[in-house]
Amino acid sequence: MAGVLYLVGTPIGNMGDITLRAIETLKMVDVIACEDTRHSSVLLQKLEIKKPLVSYYLHKERQSGQKIIDMLLEGKNVALITDAGMPCISDPGAILVQMAQENEIECTVVPGATAVTSAMALSGITRRGFCFLGFLPEKNIDKENLISPYKNIDVQLVFYCSPHNINDDLSFLYNLLGERNVVVVKEITKMFEKVQKGVLGSFCIEEPRGEFVVIVEGKDFTSDLCNLSVEEHLQHNLAKGLSKKDAIKLTASERNVPKDVVYKVAMLL
Repeated sequence: MAGVLYLVGTPIGNMGDITLRAIETLKMVDVIACEDTRHSSVLLQKLEIKKPLVSYYLHKERQSGQKIIDMLLEGKNVALITDAGMPCISDPGAILVQMAQENEIECTVVPGATAVTSAMALSGITRRGFCFLGFLPEKNIDKENLISPYKNIDVQLVFYCSPHNINDDLSFLYNLLGERNVVVVKEITKMFEKVQKGVLGSFCIEEPRGEFVVIVEGKDFTSDLCNLSVEEHLQHNLAKGLSKKDAIKLTASERNVPKDVVYKVAMLL
């Protein structure tokens, strides 16, 4: 009979955030898979847990994953942890879960802290919902391809940023999204935890250190133009000298509606 794969959340900064169930699980399993055996050894030593460790990291997920699958098929129970937080959430794990499912191996989760939900709680933003997009890619074209489908939604966009990229990422977000309220939370649960608020375009992090979560408010559709009818709104944009095609596109974007809705109105003008 195959073993069980446990996805175990670990603290993101404060050791006190480890759950009782996480400790029980790590003590119970036969093997612990982790990103960095040296890093995880420190955690396990503090918890007085001695288990065999196997490396499972981002760039060799499938290769390392097959070794773990083999262990599970032999009947061993395996816990997957990352350096901090929840496996599969901007950390390795999703490919291993897929491989386990393909082999009809049972997977279960032992929840723990995650930076994204912790940052949202600290942000003080009351508008509903958020869309988590993880770390931004290195190349600007890849960043634009990632964010563009979400630039006109009325929910917060949430990103992880390293200290080396934080100000470049803030600058890119301003160029793509314009002036929007932004909240930056750093070093969550650690000694230097801090929440900073500002507006994209006039906000940067001085002497960036630590890990950051960036929360950008969603597109605001509460402008006076949205109080107009679709026809009046379209006429307003046509009066700017835009072509009908561009006016339809802009009106749809400003109202957060499908272009077909505005197109049907435009055909009656």
